[in-house]
Amino acid sequence: MRRHLRAARRALGHRRQQANARAICDHLVRMHMLRGAKRVALYVAADGEPDVWTLLERMPARGRRWYLPVLRGHAPGRLWFVRHRPGEPLRPNRFGIPEPVRRRRHIQPVHALDLVLVPLVGFDARCNRLGMGAGFYDRSLAPLRRRRHWHRPLLVGIAHDCQRVEQLQPQPWDVPLDAVVTENGTYQG
Repeated sequence: MRRHLRAARRALGHRRQQANARAICDHLVRMHMLRGAKRVALYVAADGEPDVWTLLERMPARGRRWYLPVLRGHAPGRLWFVRHRPGEPLRPNRFGIPEPVRRRRHIQPVHALDLVLVPLVGFDARCNRLGMGAGFYDRSLAPLRRRRHWHRPLLVGIAHDCQRVEQLQPQPWDVPLDAVVTENGTYQG
């Protein structure tokens, strides 16, 4: 299924991917959950994922801080979220995905964020998520499953609508998304 869904998003072609990304960002800009979020994690698009990078330009800073996922060297298979400002240097990680160069004192644990925009391979209308298969987000978001009464960031999946499937069977380690945004609108979890 992953191979099929990744091929479907790549098959959209660059122009359609860009148009979808613009529509997704339009939906995000209007969402109350993004407007009120002060610490927002986004990602650098790869392999046909919708590119939400323009949010950095479209959403005025006004106290908002942006974070990018970074592979954790001492905790393999997990992510840190590191503060990033537009124009700061990025360097490719071992998968070729750009990450912030500056890290010290700019790292936030996932529970300290207000909103996490999560890339995905597939999703269903109940906002169950199918990831790339390596489990980086699943392991990094796992502590949120235990946070019932403490602050928990909103988790919003980002996808092309062609990545929607009829139904996914969530696994015990899956952390449910609060919403998924595509070019056609928002699915609520």
